[in-house]
Amino acid sequence: MANSKGRRRRFGAIRQLPSGQWQVRFRDPDGLMRSADTTFPTKTDAEVWLIRKEAEILSGDWINPDAGKVLLADYGTAWIEERANLRPKTIRLYRYLLRCHIQPHFVSKMVAEIKEAHVRSWRKKLLDSGVSTVTTAKAYRLLKAILNTAVDDGIIRRNPCRVKGAGQEASAERPVLTIAEVYALADAIDQRYRALVLLGTFASLRWAELAALRCSDRPTP
Repeated sequence: MANSKGRRRRFGAIRQLPSGQWQVRFRDPDGLMRSADTTFPTKTDAEVWLIRKEAEILSGDWINPDAGKVLLADYGTAWIEERANLRPKTIRLYRYLLRCHIQPHFVSKMVAEIKEAHVRSWRKKLLDSGVSTVTTAKAYRLLKAILNTAVDDGIIRRNPCRVKGAGQEASAERPVLTIAEVYALADAIDQRYRALVLLGTFASLRWAELAALRCSDRPTP
C-alpha cells in the first residue's frame, strides 16, 4: 500500500519530497519512466500537470524532450544536405548564411532551447553589427525554414521565428539615369560604343542581345 507521501495511479505517480514539493513521474510512449521538469508546490498542481501530460500522449501531441537535444548547427547542416533539387548557387548561399550569420549566434544552442526571445535578439545583433537588411532577411528565412522542419519532425512544438516582417527584403531601388544623363554618357565614352549605350537604354536589349549585334543587322534603307 502506498504511504501518505505518494500514491500510484492509473497513469503516472505523484509523491511528496522531503522538501514538501510534489514530484511527478510518468511513462512515455516508448515505455520509459520520466519525471516532470519541475516540482510542484501542491498536490493539486501536480495532478493537473499529470492529467495534461496524459492527454498529450493520448492525442499524439507529446514531444519527446530528448529529440530536440541536437545542436542547431548540426541540424541546420543536415537540413541543407537533405534538401532535394536545390541549385548549387542556393546550396552555397544557405551554407554561407548558416556558417556566418546563424551558427556564431547559436553556437551552443540545442534546437529545443531556442525561444522567440533568442530569435529577436539574434536578428537585432545582425542588424546592429552592420549586416544588411537583405542578408538578415535571407538568414531569418533560412532559420525559419529549418525550424519549420523541426516542428514537422516532432522535436519542437512550434517555430520560435515569429518576428513579423523579418523575412521580407527591402532592397533599395536602383538609381535610373535620366535621358540627358544617357546622352551625356554616350557622348563621353569611346564613340564606337555610343550605339551600344543608346540601344541598351532605349531598346531594352539584354547584354547577350547587344553583344550579338553585327553591322549586317542594320536596317536596309
